[in-house]
Amino acid sequence: MKLKGRIWREGKLWLVKVPILDALTQGRTEPEALRMIVDLVETMADREGFRATVFRGPGDALEVGSNSPAALVAVLLRRQREKHGLSLADVARRLGARSKTAYARYEQGSSVPTVSKFFELLTAVVPGGQFVLEERDGLDLTAPRSPVAAERAVAYRARARTDGGRRRRITRAG
Repeated sequence: MKLKGRIWREGKLWLVKVPILDALTQGRTEPEALRMIVDLVETMADREGFRATVFRGPGDALEVGSNSPAALVAVLLRRQREKHGLSLADVARRLGARSKTAYARYEQGSSVPTVSKFFELLTAVVPGGQFVLEERDGLDLTAPRSPVAAERAVAYRARARTDGGRRRRITRAG
């Protein structure tokens, strides 16, 4: 699973936004901005071994994926719930559950929802929200399109947390 985002330059800064995570970050350079979104998503997940990866696409397009779809779904559900000002109990009520624990398991990543359950959970945290699943017809976001695009197509991944997760050594996945 990958989440759609975009990167663009505004003045002297590069901005990266992943709308479904309600996430926005910046950097002085494009690679720095990409590293910052990786760091932000990994910080949101706050799980040992969780690694986010950014895939550059054409133009300003990018996607954020991870080595753990369950953890990425957990981040998405929690961010949407928080964005809409709902408590775990509110969401449980909307789902018709007697206990918030059932829903909380999805936010913790200990339960992985089926596709239909995922949409049911999203509908509970974002009433009236519209969600689109997209299949890309042969578009490979990691495939080089030109020498310049080849550099952009490199997936950036942060590894080796030090200082309690505050500083990271950045490496390129390839």
